[in-house]
Amino acid sequence: MSPPQLRRRRLLARPPPCAPGIALLLLLVRSLAVGSGCPCQEQELCRPIRDRPDFEVFVFDVGQKTWKSYDWSHITTVAAFGKYDSELMCYAHSKGARIVLKGDVSLKDIIDPTFRASWIAEKINLAKAQYMDGINIDIEQEVNCSSPEYDALTALVKETTESFHHEIEGSQVTFDVAWSPKYIDRRCYNYTGIADACDFLFVMSYDEQSQVWSECIAAANAPYNQTLIGYDDYLKMGINPKKLVMGIPWYGYDYTCLNLSEDHVCTIAKVPFRGAPCSDAAGRQVPYKMIMKQVNSSISGSQWNKDQQAPYYNYKDPAGHFHQVWYDNPKSISLKAAYIQNHGLRGIGMWNGNCLDYSGDSVAKQQTEEMWKVLKPTL
Repeated sequence: MSPPQLRRRRLLARPPPCAPGIALLLLLVRSLAVGSGCPCQEQELCRPIRDRPDFEVFVFDVGQKTWKSYDWSHITTVAAFGKYDSELMCYAHSKGARIVLKGDVSLKDIIDPTFRASWIAEKINLAKAQYMDGINIDIEQEVNCSSPEYDALTALVKETTESFHHEIEGSQVTFDVAWSPKYIDRRCYNYTGIADACDFLFVMSYDEQSQVWSECIAAANAPYNQTLIGYDDYLKMGINPKKLVMGIPWYGYDYTCLNLSEDHVCTIAKVPFRGAPCSDAAGRQVPYKMIMKQVNSSISGSQWNKDQQAPYYNYKDPAGHFHQVWYDNPKSISLKAAYIQNHGLRGIGMWNGNCLDYSGDSVAKQQTEEMWKVLKPTL
């Protein structure tokens, strides 16, 4: 994925005993000069959100103003990955939703406990200055199982969580993980340790073709069976299902076919990635709104792959090249989302909220409403 942050009041409760690194961090937090006025019309909206919802709907926002058209009836957290927008913060708080920072840092740097303390202090002060409610740590870098980064990453998450919880009442710290714990993209993380250390994991159940080890052909971004096996594997590790939020894609992949067979098999170029001979880098990401504008004029119309439980279509570009586009729609998402209820997961979320068509066009409006509706739990 990919896939970019004061409340002046401090907790009155005595902090728990902390390690030297945490003590240094708290000193840094209190020593940095911070301060800004509440940008909201109502001062109450600058207070942190404290409620803990039973079901989490986690939305990534990458900027612009499309958030004004989101369905806020079930949104519980917005991860602000775009430019800071105080209007969004005020509005999210008015709806009882948290808004959290993006946290990204070089793993080589976090081996140093002093650097970790400084980084965490910076993020806490940014969150306070912008009246935000926590941080979503999105790193996605390679980690060798026997490297110092392996333990340093777990320590970073633990220290970040302890410090945010201490400094911002009701704050939330989350960590983004791949669709499976099976060394995806050479990421060897201490998944159980990280899950224990933070509020929950956001499982990025997309880009599942980032490493293609079999035939170099176009395939679903998040195939049904493969996706759910990933969750099974996380649960088998002993991770509490309430520590897992299912991430689903609101975008697809457009692949240029080297050959398109009569039975719709699209052979793609070999683009290696982290050891695998082929990858989804042979294609390009396209948002759902663009897919919906193109599918009806495609040469195939929307097709359904029963094995992968996902839709796709074929089209020919002006240069005469055939393309195949794989994506998720309400049907494919709802099939996977049923797993959430059946296994008691923490919730659902998507990358990203900006991918839908909020123009107000009658057809687009219905398509957008259906995509939001599939996020709502059926109790």
